[in-house]
Amino acid sequence: MAEPSPPPPPPSNSGLRILLAKDRAPTSSPSAPAAVSSHADRDRIIGVFRTALSRNEAPEAFALQAVQEAIKPQKQTVLVLEENQTLENALRRLLQELVSSAVQSGKGIMQYGNSLDSGESNCLITRLLDIMLYLCERGHVEGGMVFQLLEDLTDMSTIKDCKDVFGYIESKQDVLGKQELFGRGKLVMLRTCNQLLRRLSKSNDVVFCGRIIMFLAHFFPLSERSALNIKGVFNTSNETKYEKDATDGISVDFNFYQTLWSLQEHFRNPALTTTNPTKWQKFASNLTVVLSTFEAQPLSDADGKHNNLEQEEDAAFNIKYLTSSKLMGLELKDASFRRHILVQCLIFFDYLKAPGKSDKEGPSESMKEEIKSCEERVKNLLEVIPPKGKEFLQSIEHILEREKNWVWWKRDGCPAFEKQPFEKKSGQAGARKRKPRWRLGNKELAQLWKWAELNPVRFKLQLYIIILFDWVL
Repeated sequence: MAEPSPPPPPPSNSGLRILLAKDRAPTSSPSAPAAVSSHADRDRIIGVFRTALSRNEAPEAFALQAVQEAIKPQKQTVLVLEENQTLENALRRLLQELVSSAVQSGKGIMQYGNSLDSGESNCLITRLLDIMLYLCERGHVEGGMVFQLLEDLTDMSTIKDCKDVFGYIESKQDVLGKQELFGRGKLVMLRTCNQLLRRLSKSNDVVFCGRIIMFLAHFFPLSERSALNIKGVFNTSNETKYEKDATDGISVDFNFYQTLWSLQEHFRNPALTTTNPTKWQKFASNLTVVLSTFEAQPLSDADGKHNNLEQEEDAAFNIKYLTSSKLMGLELKDASFRRHILVQCLIFFDYLKAPGKSDKEGPSESMKEEIKSCEERVKNLLEVIPPKGKEFLQSIEHILEREKNWVWWKRDGCPAFEKQPFEKKSGQAGARKRKPRWRLGNKELAQLWKWAELNPVRFKLQLYIIILFDWVL
């Protein structure tokens, strides 16, 4: 039997060789043990922190010790990049397991682990967040880790649980706002709050939305550009829908009903109205009809008492009014409704008169005259609407005047409000400025004496003239 021919020799030029799986030698894959080791390390870290959560001591007593036991860091008190990533992955997994256990138990995620007998607050998720907040504040771990856990927690929670989670965030606002943490996690916190606002209903969760906005206003500085509408973009999606065809049972003129609610189309996008002459003429004519109707049907003091703004419990603050034509008669007798429409007019006019506009952006001369006349009528109507019409108008004018400062600030590029303190130079500290000493007591006499020495002839001549003038007189 003939021996098999030997395999052909490899090519002389060295290049990239692609081997099929059947041609490779049976070697141990390095990726498999690494994956097993990674999962094993993660489970070990989770076990260490589960044990730490059961301790009733303050985080200062055991937090750093738990990190050293779980990670075994290269440095004793500070984790490097890879160690921070390993710890963050394990803690995010632990947080997911705690939330899952809380859902299965039927408790709120911020109440899971509390003891009903003792009445003490010992929530496991709160304990985990407190531990990480302490470690981030002291610089033992990466400062943005606690913000990442808070984002994951809100993503995994229902709206009801998110209120409790956000209550925890509000309680730790001073710590989260420190410079060493704020710089690391401000973008994550901004993303967390924006995602939460998108999930909330603008009509049913008004209070919660206000809490989030107030938190962002306190958490971020005034000069933070991410929270500013620099370009002045309008919310054109806020569309007010009203009836287009007349129905039976209407107590007012349907044409006036359409004229009144058509103003909202112009208030929604003032820039489009001012740049289109046709739209502006339509707006001016419709506004004239509305103002004439308000003037022809003034409100009495009895109508104003139905919406007394002094009584906060009984006051009705409406974000958006109903547009049913059957309610038009009642809304015309409502002082708050009239103020709502008239204040929108003042805001519209204030935008047209905003400082810093170019000739193309600003209104024309004819438009300025119409704006001035309409603005006077609107202010007169606000002044006579009870209760306390004059005080209400003064408050609105004050607010609009302050708004001009914000407009200028945005047009100037949003410069920072914070000013660095003035530091005196060390050489000038405590040293008094020495007064100059003059030959004849003051600067003028000394200069005159020096001039006389340099010009003796002219000095004697002037002196002679002065003496002669005194003798003649």
